[in-house]
Amino acid sequence: MKVVIVEDEQLAADALSAIVKKLRSQTVILSKLGSVEEAVQWFTLHQAPDLIFCDIHLSDGNSFEIFRQITVNCPVIFTTAYNQYAIEAFKVNSIDYLLKPIKTEDVALAIKKYESQQHPLPLDINNLHQLLQAQQLQQQIKSRFLVKQGQGIKAIPVEEVAYFWAEDGVVFLVTKQGKRFIINYTLDQLEVQLDSAVFFRANRQLIVHIDAVQEVRPYFKGRLSLLLQPHTEHDIIISSSKASDFKDWLDM
Repeated sequence: MKVVIVEDEQLAADALSAIVKKLRSQTVILSKLGSVEEAVQWFTLHQAPDLIFCDIHLSDGNSFEIFRQITVNCPVIFTTAYNQYAIEAFKVNSIDYLLKPIKTEDVALAIKKYESQQHPLPLDINNLHQLLQAQQLQQQIKSRFLVKQGQGIKAIPVEEVAYFWAEDGVVFLVTKQGKRFIINYTLDQLEVQLDSAVFFRANRQLIVHIDAVQEVRPYFKGRLSLLLQPHTEHDIIISSSKASDFKDWLDM
């Protein structure tokens, strides 16, 4: 079995690779790809593998964009941080989804399902995207976050949040007044619990509130550069594949 893993977290890609090799020792991992751009380039230049493991959220956009740009004629098993209800709904479409953190037994079942399907149904990206959006709407939207303040706990209304920033495995909530608090959520988890009308997943490190976007500037190769309020020490770049969606979001 020849496999390609599309995952922007190197540790997660390595862990998944190890699980697959443990379950099927003859498996050949052809490549580990970390972005939409890298995946499109690889699949354009190489013959399709037997199976793809693909994370939904990549460093430069939604992985569904890969399959909109090119045709990949092989089964895909997606990985995601969405809840179990969404996972079961996706499986109705004969496409397997693995809930993060990925467990060996789940990968084993997914591979068995792949091996049992002699004629897998074609991947319907538009249908999957619509289903994903529907599941997001069914998630309970967060109205506040509990954070530690000194020896106590403080509730911060979501309206006071400027953005969420991930750095070195830690996620910070940054308020519109510039205060930073550590929270026990990943950006993937936050993305499905926030109102998409006012929050946007800019890249793998940032989810930003629309009111925090102070200025948008053109950047190299169709990308965008953001100036936020409160200011950040880092350059905030939106990939070319997400630039159009970001502009549409700002104009809502």
